[in-house]
Amino acid sequence: MSSTFIKPALAASALALVAGSAAAQEHKFRLHHFLGAQAPAQTRMLEPWAEAVEENSGGQVEIEIFPSMTLGGRPQELVSQARDGVVDLVWTLNGYTPGLFPRTEVFELPTVYMNDPVATNLAMHDMFEEHLAEDFRGLEVMFLHVHAGQGIQMANKEVRSPEDLAGTSLRIPTRTGAWAIEALGANPVAMPVPELPQSLSKGVVDGAFIPWEIIPALSVQEQTDYQIEGADRTRFGTSTFQVSMNQARWDSLPEDIQQAFRDASGRDWVAEMGRVWREVDDFGIKVATDAGNEHITLTEDETAAFMDRLAPVVERWTEDVSGKGIDGTALVETARGMIEQNAAQ
Repeated sequence: MSSTFIKPALAASALALVAGSAAAQEHKFRLHHFLGAQAPAQTRMLEPWAEAVEENSGGQVEIEIFPSMTLGGRPQELVSQARDGVVDLVWTLNGYTPGLFPRTEVFELPTVYMNDPVATNLAMHDMFEEHLAEDFRGLEVMFLHVHAGQGIQMANKEVRSPEDLAGTSLRIPTRTGAWAIEALGANPVAMPVPELPQSLSKGVVDGAFIPWEIIPALSVQEQTDYQIEGADRTRFGTSTFQVSMNQARWDSLPEDIQQAFRDASGRDWVAEMGRVWREVDDFGIKVATDAGNEHITLTEDETAAFMDRLAPVVERWTEDVSGKGIDGTALVETARGMIEQNAAQ
């Protein structure tokens, strides 16, 4: 073949490669969150999810993850960063903005959430459009999830009854967590979770209301001696989280790209995230016990004493949200029913 024809052919091929590369990066997104790059939230959830979206899009989507608030601000500002378009996507703890997601709080409540992150994730997914969506104006929710539930982690005090917590100060993640701690007779101290190790070491708090999953990520085993949970893995409530996109950015996307996100965020995905959170929670408690900490599982009678003290938290929440025109009693009943319905998953 004549070189006269080879050169144009090579040039055309090169242009096609450049065009293909440009198409492959047509939709770039920045995902911002508050934990470190090695935390399970990133390695076991955000990275696999981003990869699934990218694959579903045929390479048209690129999601870059920014951990540890590296794009600026504080964890409490992540929701506003997404709503204002400062970033495209966020993963955040809903309770960092107290009262902003009142309907979704129902899943945080002790006696509503007991010990099943899979069923709870599925219940949130199934209830979203009819019962929860109004909480998230200005955001396009990709998915919601919970962690394995609030345990009690104490620096140096063994706890087997609510009375053992009298006069202590515990870090809490959410306002419902604060109400639970108050019901148990302790003093709630609000702070983002990255501040917990230093607060424990300096005696700012005596313990924390938090799952085991965070232990290895923040070396909590080095600042605590006791991890306490109820019988049959009963926890004292949980926290809810969201992965959400700026609404205007979402609305600007073509249908096939939106579908790439949706296909990565369905029921199978949130169920798997429930299993992942249970798995990383189990690993966290192993890290603590391997370090010499005592893992206390309360007896059924001891657990009942805690749950009796926590029951009024549900009443307090229903009264609070009723002032916002929300039927909290109906939401509690629906959430419990949907968790039970999904418990076999």
